[in-house]
Amino acid sequence: MTTVDDIKSKAEDKMNKAVAAIQNEMSTIRTGRANPMILDRVCVDYYGTPTPVTQMANVNVQDGQTIVIKPYEAGQLSDIERAIAKSDLGLNPANDGQVIRLTVPALTEDRRKDLVKQVKKLGEDGKVAVRNIRRDATDEVGKLQKSENLSEDEVERQKDVIQKLTDRFAQQLDQLVANKEKEVMEV
Repeated sequence: MTTVDDIKSKAEDKMNKAVAAIQNEMSTIRTGRANPMILDRVCVDYYGTPTPVTQMANVNVQDGQTIVIKPYEAGQLSDIERAIAKSDLGLNPANDGQVIRLTVPALTEDRRKDLVKQVKKLGEDGKVAVRNIRRDATDEVGKLQKSENLSEDEVERQKDVIQKLTDRFAQQLDQLVANKEKEVMEV
């Protein structure tokens, strides 16, 4: 038997996951500083399985602009290099036979603006996901009204609680977007 508390906790859990997914997605956006997380989406065919570079190699930031990738297996060096070259990162890997070096160039003003648009779109996508979770939760509360004989006042109270939950997560997303936007625009 589903209760109002179950619905609220399930909605809160889903909203937390939606915000975490957006935060993870934002962490892969390049900011002009070397950040190993930009390689999280780059996958290499490793014995027939697409595997993220970060699981196949030791990835370190050498200085503020250079990422050094040292594969656990030397034979994977050229495969990793090819995967990075094919990716949408816009970085040119330099292979010296031992490690791959990625120099992260400073971003142009136009590229920064494009990245900010991308960040804002991610934030809006996150808000849409949170609103969809709210809609589903309020629908479930409405169904409970009929099956559990909840009063209309109680249903409205619960919908208000769900709305406040939604507002809190939307505010978290706004803060994530603002922080990432500041980080991208920083020279």
